[in-house]
Amino acid sequence: MTTDGASQSGGIGGIPGKRSGKRSLRPLGGVLAAMAVSLTGTRISVVALPWFVLVTTGSATQTGLVAFCEMTPYVVVKAFTGPLVDRIGARAVSWSTDLASATAAAAVPLLHLLDLLSFPLLLILVALIGAARGPGDLAKEVMIPEAAEHGRVPLERATGLSGVIERLASTVGLAVGGSLVALLGPLTGLAVNAGCFALGSVIIKLALPRGMGHGAQEAASPAGEVAPGYWRRFGEGFTFLRGEPLLLTVIVMVGITNLLDAAISSVLVPVWAMESGNGPTAIGLMGGVMGAAGVGGSLIAALVAHRLRRRVVVLTGFLLAGAPRFLILALDAPLGVVLAVFAVSGFGAGFINPVLGAVLVERVPRRMLGRVNALGDSLAWAGIPLGGLLAGVAVTAAGLVPVLLVGGAAYFLTTNLAGLRREWREMDRTRGRGALNPHTAHSSAAPNAGIR
Repeated sequence: MTTDGASQSGGIGGIPGKRSGKRSLRPLGGVLAAMAVSLTGTRISVVALPWFVLVTTGSATQTGLVAFCEMTPYVVVKAFTGPLVDRIGARAVSWSTDLASATAAAAVPLLHLLDLLSFPLLLILVALIGAARGPGDLAKEVMIPEAAEHGRVPLERATGLSGVIERLASTVGLAVGGSLVALLGPLTGLAVNAGCFALGSVIIKLALPRGMGHGAQEAASPAGEVAPGYWRRFGEGFTFLRGEPLLLTVIVMVGITNLLDAAISSVLVPVWAMESGNGPTAIGLMGGVMGAAGVGGSLIAALVAHRLRRRVVVLTGFLLAGAPRFLILALDAPLGVVLAVFAVSGFGAGFINPVLGAVLVERVPRRMLGRVNALGDSLAWAGIPLGGLLAGVAVTAAGLVPVLLVGGAAYFLTTNLAGLRREWREMDRTRGRGALNPHTAHSSAAPNAGIR
C-alpha cells in the first residue's frame, strides 16, 4: 500500500505540489480530537434522547419515530453534500455544521424547560440535528487520509486510530450518558450533547492548520469546456461505485447490519432496560463495556490488521458483533451475563472498521473523496432511519422477545451469506492493486460497519 499517490496526482486537499518534508502529527490529532468530542456527545444522546421520549410519552413507536426523523435527514443530506465537501473543503464544512448541530441540540432542553416543546417540534429539531451531523461527520472522515500523510502515519493505522476514537467515544459517551440520565435526567444529557458539538467546532476551527481541508483540485478542463458542475460531480460518484463490485457488496451488507444496529440501540435496548427494571444505568453500562472492548479490538487491529487476512477478520468480527447481542437480550439473562456478551461483541466489532476502512481508502481517487464517501456512507446508512421506526412498530405489535430473535437471525444470515460472494476474495488482494496504481489515492473511512 502506498501513500504518495496524491502528490503524484496534483496534491492533497486541493493544494498542488509535493508534501513538505516536515512531519506533523498536529492535523491528525486535531481531527481525531474533534471526532472524539462530537462522537461522545452523540453517544450521550443515544441514551438521553430515547429515554426522554420513553418517559414523556411511554410509547415505543414514538421513540422509533424520533430516531427515524433524526437519521433520515442525516443519510439524505450526507449523500448530497459529497460534491460540496469536495468543492468547498472539509474544514469549513466540519466546523460550521458542528456549530449548527450544537444550536439545534441546545434548543431541545431549553424549549422543554420553557414548556414550549411539543412532539412535532421535537421531531423538527432532531431532524435539524441529523441534517447537520451528516456533512459534519463526512468532513471529518475526508480529512483523515490527508492528516495521516501530514504525520506520515500508515493509512491502516490512521483508520485504526479513527476506529479506536469511535469505540472510546462509545465507551465514555454511553457510560456518561447512562449516569447523567440516571442522576440528573435526560435533559442534562441533551445539554451536554450540545456542548460537545460546540467544542468539536472550536477544535476544527482553531487547531487545524489553515492549509488543510481545502476543496479538492479537479483536473484542468480542456480549453473551451465548462468545469464540471454539482450534478456531474455527483454522477461521477455513482459511476465509480458501479465499477466496484466489492465496495457495492460491502455497502449493501453494512446497510442491512446498520438497520439492525439502529433497531437494537435506539429502541430494543431502551425497551429491554425499562421492561427488565435495569433502567438507564444498564444502557450506559452495556454501551460502555462494549465500547471499551471495542477500543481494545481497534487498537489490536491498528497494530496487526495489515498482516492478517482481511476477509477472515471482517467475517469473524461480524459473527461476534451481531447476533449474540440480540440473543442474550431475548434470553432474559442476568445483567452480568449480558455485559459479558456485549464485551465480546464489542471486541469483535473493533476489528471491522479499520479493515473495511483500509479496503475503501485504497480504491477511491483523492479528488473524489467527498462524493464517493458520501454516497457509500449514505447507502450503507440508508436502513438506519428505518431501524428504530420498524423496531418500535414491531415491539408494539409482537413484543420484545420475538423481535430480538428475528433480528439476531437476520444479522447472522446477512453477514455470512455476503461473505460467501465471489467478489469478497478481492478484499485480500486490495493491497497489491493499490501498490500498482500510484494514482489511486484514499478515501477516508468505512461505512459504519460496527455498532453505532
